[in-house]
Amino acid sequence: MTLSIGDDLKTKRFWKRFLLGTFSAVGLASSVLGLFDVLFPSVLPGFTPWLVFLIGIVSIFLGANYAWPRPIQEHYSAPDTEIRVVRGDYFDSHSAHLVIGMCDTFDTRVPIIAASSLQNQFLVKAYGGDRDKLDREIQSALSDVSIKERVEKEGNQDRYELGTVAVLDGINRMFLLLAYTEMDESNNARGTTDGLWQSLSSLWTVARSRTNGGIIRIPVIGGGQARVSQFLPAQDSIRFIALSFMLASRREKVCPVLEIVVSPAQYDKLDKLEIQAFLSSLKPS
Repeated sequence: MTLSIGDDLKTKRFWKRFLLGTFSAVGLASSVLGLFDVLFPSVLPGFTPWLVFLIGIVSIFLGANYAWPRPIQEHYSAPDTEIRVVRGDYFDSHSAHLVIGMCDTFDTRVPIIAASSLQNQFLVKAYGGDRDKLDREIQSALSDVSIKERVEKEGNQDRYELGTVAVLDGINRMFLLLAYTEMDESNNARGTTDGLWQSLSSLWTVARSRTNGGIIRIPVIGGGQARVSQFLPAQDSIRFIALSFMLASRREKVCPVLEIVVSPAQYDKLDKLEIQAFLSSLKPS
């Protein structure tokens, strides 16, 4: 966390806010003291050096307080919802509904999916590594969904439309398995910003109707084998998700809280003040 704050203090946005807050405090103090000096001209002269020192210290403190990095979150009144950007383990919450990014064939087997992928972590942590049980539940969740086409490849061959969501029941929560990348005949996953936007729009619709409120957690999607991170890095992915969520929420509330969970390594590299400013900008003008 120390490293994260240290990086924040190096950003132009921090220093811009720090200087703005500091000089605003100096200006306000000068105006107040100027008025006081006009009303009581004989009082201030003997205290001038101490007042200059005091104003400087207080102004620096206020400027630092104004610019100091805080948890990245924003509450919105229209609708009544909140976005939080959270640092840590994606699976450390046992009550939030979880979004799990998938390919359009819903493959779950290594090495078709990476052993380090969120999908495989989900298999281990939510299903104890029981892949057959997970596959059965995915197929049951998709039983009423039309198959787009079949693709000749190793692993699952039924391909679904991008944005298809397989909703699985957990204990006191749901898992929303979102197809946002296309898997080709060689089991290479590819994603695009257009496909991601379409998939997120579908996700919010399903979440609105199936989760019945509660916190929804979503990872920074687009990395790993999806290769979206090549043109949509973590910072942009967060903005992309937040914008999509708020546009959907303005049509009809999706959930009370959306948590975008970022791995510690990625979080520490974020320009947190920039992201906070973006979240604030999503409030209706």
